[in-house]
Amino acid sequence: MVEHFPEEEGVPGSSPGPSTSMLRKILSWIQTYERHLSAVAMATGFIFDNLLFTRIDLWRTQVLFALYTLACFIAIPLLHWLEVRAERGEKRAPRWRFILPLVTQFALGGFWSGFVIFYGRSAVFGVSWPFLLFLFLVFLGSEYFHQYHEKLVFTSILFFFALYSYAIFAVPMYTKTMGTETFIESSLVAIGIFTLFTMFLRFLAHERFRIDVWRIRAGALVVLILMNVFYFTNILPPLPLSAEAVGIYHSVWRVPGAYLATNEAESWQVQYLGFSPTLHVVPGEWLFAYSAVFAPTALTTTIVHRWQWFDEAKKQWILKATITYPIVGGNDGGYRGYSTVPISEPGQWRVDIETSHGRLIARLPFTVKEVTAPPPETTITLK
Repeated sequence: MVEHFPEEEGVPGSSPGPSTSMLRKILSWIQTYERHLSAVAMATGFIFDNLLFTRIDLWRTQVLFALYTLACFIAIPLLHWLEVRAERGEKRAPRWRFILPLVTQFALGGFWSGFVIFYGRSAVFGVSWPFLLFLFLVFLGSEYFHQYHEKLVFTSILFFFALYSYAIFAVPMYTKTMGTETFIESSLVAIGIFTLFTMFLRFLAHERFRIDVWRIRAGALVVLILMNVFYFTNILPPLPLSAEAVGIYHSVWRVPGAYLATNEAESWQVQYLGFSPTLHVVPGEWLFAYSAVFAPTALTTTIVHRWQWFDEAKKQWILKATITYPIVGGNDGGYRGYSTVPISEPGQWRVDIETSHGRLIARLPFTVKEVTAPPPETTITLK
């Protein structure tokens, strides 16, 4: 015999106390304005992230991401457990269950905004735009399709994408390494946590899980394939590395505590709109590529500067020089270094700043024009 437990019924002949009445009003208000509160939850998560996410390797950043993970890990199965019990007739779903989709929305909103911040800092738009577009569409879609956040398949797949995107830059901070092996380790960590999540979900809401399990697995497989395609085609930004400052100069040198450079006057298009600069060089002059690359504390890797010149006749980029140097993480402004090569041809040039595995960190396009006399130059302090 199944006993029914009506929702929030009092003892016959009694009236609810002030605290119970106030709680009912609050829950009713939440239910009425759920859509607006959902948008507020996402906006709040974004504000939280912008205030707290100054560095990817700070303990508070990792704690916040861990809390987002825990919130989704608990709130999603708990919501469906409450609804399954109501469907069985064991107990009516309590009013406060409407809080659980908001918790999930806040956590996922925090994930997306954190990813926009960190992946945006690390990305070269001309290369990583497919992933950034995908991330932006997920960010918008998770709000636009907020009514589906109670749907098990939709929310579970979003959670797996969040886990995977987080693991990609979290695992290298603990292994102190980067590369294909580390990416595979990140994949295994994300899959492992998601497997535990599905086991917990199956335990609490077996009926719904049994109905949706293959769609959940299919959606997670699509995410897994997409992320691997993004990685192995070098579309995925090279987190946890990011370029803090880069530039092309006539000369660069190091003094105690700083790097100095000489530079010619730049147009306002270069200074404010990010247009590629034009450098006027005399025959045989050497140019310098400077980069300050941020890496998490204790992570050691190699930075590669690839100097390339565009051959107008062949319509292709010609590699002129490859220069590497090691970096050590932990500096707020990034680990600073530079490379220099002689400029033998005028025209379009670029320096690709990459990892040793070919992941693009930054790209410096510039144009070279030959002159007979060097242009006026000023000395600046580099960041």
